[in-house]
Amino acid sequence: MHQNNNNNSLYSLYSLYNNYSLYNNYSHYNNYNYKKTKAMPSPQVLLPQINWSNLHFYQKSDTLYQLTATFCRRFLPPYGDRTVDQMIQAARSGKQNIVEGLADGKSSTEMQLKLLNVARASIQELREDYNDFLRSKQMEIWAPANKRYQPMVDFCKQHNNSTDYEPFFEKWSAEEMANIALTLCHMTDTMMNKFLKRLEQDFVTQGGIKERMYAARTGYRKQQDDRMAALEAENRRLKSLLDAHGIKY
Repeated sequence: MHQNNNNNSLYSLYSLYNNYSLYNNYSHYNNYNYKKTKAMPSPQVLLPQINWSNLHFYQKSDTLYQLTATFCRRFLPPYGDRTVDQMIQAARSGKQNIVEGLADGKSSTEMQLKLLNVARASIQELREDYNDFLRSKQMEIWAPANKRYQPMVDFCKQHNNSTDYEPFFEKWSAEEMANIALTLCHMTDTMMNKFLKRLEQDFVTQGGIKERMYAARTGYRKQQDDRMAALEAENRRLKSLLDAHGIKY
């Protein structure tokens, strides 16, 4: 008698499976809950590393440094003039703070913004040094009316790497070299300003590393809680189905 009851229970379960009543309900529910509880990508804690060597404003800042070193060697006294050290240091600071700022940006957008603004300030200081040199030597600061102005602007727009400028380092006059440097300073600053505005917007919307760490932790905990709730609900539903059909478990 006990054997017959077991056979009847097994037959009932087999019939339910063949008729898709239990199987379809389970499959539908499981697929539905899988979609609902499927793990979403966790927020990034560390931002992607930017390859600064590919950025045009970094390339121009490196050109500025190489050009300034040659300019100071050719046209400024080697001793007794603090301008030499100031110009080379400003050019170096512009380039190096771009590198350091972009490297720190992987973990700290705030530090990245600070260092890139330091780089901008250094390049602006360098621009003022070149302006002072031209004015003190009574040389011309080229304006759009000057026939050499547009070819210079076009050349600087089309060329970023120092290797494109180096063949002219020993050929340009002091006036030519200083005006090229002024143009590079202006272009570098304009490009950096656009880049900084984008970073600032990202910082407003995504926050810094503390906000990203908090979002990652809370997001992970919520995923685990949702998954556990779905599994508990599925367990209750399956028990109900088995109870409704008189199947022992």
